[in-house]
Amino acid sequence: MTRYNPITHVVFDMDGLLLDTENLYTIATQAVTSQYGKDYSYDIKEKCMGRSEREGSHIIIDSLQLPITVDEFIKMCKSHFAEVFPRAELLPGADKLVRHLHKHNVPIAIATGSNKWKYDLKTTNHKEFFSLFHHTVLISDDPEVHHGKPHPECFLVAAKRFDDSPSPEKVLVFEDSGNGVVSAHAAGMQCVWVPDPRTDTSQVANKATLIISSLGDFKPEEFGLPAYSS
Repeated sequence: MTRYNPITHVVFDMDGLLLDTENLYTIATQAVTSQYGKDYSYDIKEKCMGRSEREGSHIIIDSLQLPITVDEFIKMCKSHFAEVFPRAELLPGADKLVRHLHKHNVPIAIATGSNKWKYDLKTTNHKEFFSLFHHTVLISDDPEVHHGKPHPECFLVAAKRFDDSPSPEKVLVFEDSGNGVVSAHAAGMQCVWVPDPRTDTSQVANKATLIISSLGDFKPEEFGLPAYSS
């Protein structure tokens, strides 16, 4: 039974939602901040989630008062990212949901803060899975996206690139970060939030349409999509 406004298109975030990469980001970033005796805490990490590479780097440098530039920080992180990102695995429920939507011809896309270099590393072992998406908006590289999440730009660009350019109210966003939820809400889209258990959801819970603990808990029919076959 449909509980929410019916939708026709879906846009997914990637890190921490489809792919279990957030812990890999932490490992790589901590390897750099440890050189300055600093701890990359979850509070700082949460502020960076969904933002562009440069925006996130700037937040880390300012929060920890690191004596380096954004470019220096990005360069230092790069070798660590190259080592850990190819290990990324799909998160529970991701494969089932994406293949279900693709099978039923529901247009799907990705809007992620990654650049192409990071995206290619993270998807190394999942090329066939990611080929199911109509398109991917890489916030850190995309010439049409000038602001990362929580700005709505990335989701509006993602919607525009579907063949029929649906209106925002017909698009459902899946997010794991509070920044992403704010972004989707500002874009005029419904949003299913799958937050990290450590996240304080109280600040932006009113901007999420639905909060679930895993993609495996999502019921497509509640948004007018084809139900899973029993």
